[in-house]
Amino acid sequence: MADRFDQHAVRHRMKLLRDDGDVTLYENRDGVPCPACGDSFDRLLLTRRGAHSFDVADNERFCVAHEDERLVVCTHR
Repeated sequence: MADRFDQHAVRHRMKLLRDDGDVTLYENRDGVPCPACGDSFDRLLLTRRGAHSFDVADNERFCVAHEDERLVVCTHR
């Protein structure tokens, strides 16, 4: 996998759901692969915050990739 997930390169394949400057949330619309496992993910969360809390539904897994200045979290159903 690449050292950094480039959301701008695949932006046309995802729908932006939220962006407040510190947290960005996308919905995967076209099978973009997860930067951690390579499988297609459902949602992508990018955050610069040092800590982030989120709920995960039953039968849902998540992958985490730590980059220099941000955390990348992908959820999979």
